[in-house]
Amino acid sequence: MPDWLVLVLAMLAACAVVVTVTLMRHKRAPEDEDPNDTPDVIEYMTMWIGVVYAIVLGLAIAGVWEARSAAQDYVQSEAQALHEISERVRVYPADVRDRIRDDVNAYVGYVVDHEWRTMSADEHVTGRGAQLLQKVRQDVTDYQPKNDFQAQAYQPLLDQMSAADQARNARADSTGATMPSVVWWGLLAGAVVTVGMVFALQIRRTRRELILAGLFSATIAFMLFLIWDFDAPYSRGIAVTAEPFLNMFPGVTG
Repeated sequence: MPDWLVLVLAMLAACAVVVTVTLMRHKRAPEDEDPNDTPDVIEYMTMWIGVVYAIVLGLAIAGVWEARSAAQDYVQSEAQALHEISERVRVYPADVRDRIRDDVNAYVGYVVDHEWRTMSADEHVTGRGAQLLQKVRQDVTDYQPKNDFQAQAYQPLLDQMSAADQARNARADSTGATMPSVVWWGLLAGAVVTVGMVFALQIRRTRRELILAGLFSATIAFMLFLIWDFDAPYSRGIAVTAEPFLNMFPGVTG
């Protein structure tokens, strides 16, 4: 099911629940019930709960968005480091240079064509990707510079190799969900309590109040959907892409 369809269904379901409960409550309410006779303490509690829940939602969205941005940075750093390796080996002999570049391209091609699908479906990287990157490391570290010019390029190549390996490890650590399950239970329970407090205010069955109540519940559903969508950076609708690899290595396909 597409993510946009999940969002639409969630928002419609939230609106339908609120409107249905409001109408049922109105039919069962006593004839002498006065909606204006709501205790001030209930109004205060409703406002307080709404403010606190809005802060929690804001912090949750900021957290998952920061995690997604960090995941995108890991991909950019890995692609940039591999690109630097591919470019800096131009001072090496042709056979060594071509071998390193071929192994870098093989690794990038595997990440874009195969490992990315595994990250999206199973939320983890593959052992084959680690083997291909290890082969690049061996190519870089095992070569013995033949002159001072090559020796000057050797250490920067090692630094870029370390940067690529570190970025890959960070990418592997960021493939799964970032929000703990206990936080999700808190967000869902908070949504139920916040929407439920609307009924404590004894809203009428007027069109204006029903529309406002429906929009309020739909907004909460939309915010929860955003948190869920950003929670797994590589797996859902607004996911991190392999575009940095494709930009740095236009010869590979994805």
